[in-house]
Amino acid sequence: MLEDIKISRAIIGRYSEDLINSLESDVAIVGGGPSGLTAAYYLAREGLKTVVFERKLSTGGGMWGGGMMFNQIVVQDEALSIMNEFGIRYKMFEEGYYTANSVESVAALTLGAVRAGAQIFNLISMEDIMVRGNQFVGLVLNWTSVDIARLHVDPLSVQCKVVLDSTGHEAKVTNKLVEKMGAVLNTTNGSLVGEKPMWAEQGEAATVENTREVYPGVFVSGMAANATCGGHRMGPIFGGMLLSGKKAADLIIEKLKNR
Repeated sequence: MLEDIKISRAIIGRYSEDLINSLESDVAIVGGGPSGLTAAYYLAREGLKTVVFERKLSTGGGMWGGGMMFNQIVVQDEALSIMNEFGIRYKMFEEGYYTANSVESVAALTLGAVRAGAQIFNLISMEDIMVRGNQFVGLVLNWTSVDIARLHVDPLSVQCKVVLDSTGHEAKVTNKLVEKMGAVLNTTNGSLVGEKPMWAEQGEAATVENTREVYPGVFVSGMAANATCGGHRMGPIFGGMLLSGKKAADLIIEKLKNR
């Protein structure tokens, strides 16, 4: 016979175990969009303790909606190897343009990251950062519902060796660094350069180029990289996002292995 209280005890108990185990990690990823999920997969596969904090109910960022709620996305040749690795099906539209179902793509990226060993927490928002000296050391978190309701509820903190800001257009981690500390970033002007208007070709290339460590222990990927370093937005083409996540993982793995 099913007992309601046991169902509650199972959910609270297991979730608490996962959360306590994630208070310290090798890599914390803020934002479970396409670049964050891709990075989580490669980082966890390498054996690094990887935790993703997603503020929304679902992962995937803007990929779910495709272009203007037509649930198809476009990828280019360079990203097909990553699509193949995740088992995402695609069709050639014409030379250099491939389409994929956005729902399948998000589901595959999420499942791939989890099965590689990444821990994903949804409905949790980054409220603040922790820095010691000039080194990033952790995140300050709260429930997204607390943030939305503007309740006066104190947050909790987690520690990590490095953080990946994959929060999209908002670039929330790097914004906090500049806002709270006046931090000098690894950008052309030493601060947040800001996102440029839509230009798919330039934006795709810049997304990968701008993926980097912008402050000791702080990396950026996806649109957060372009918002931080001054790249164009690119719309519903996602090859650059996947490649950015892979590059971010490679850079973080190199840094932690040489630490």
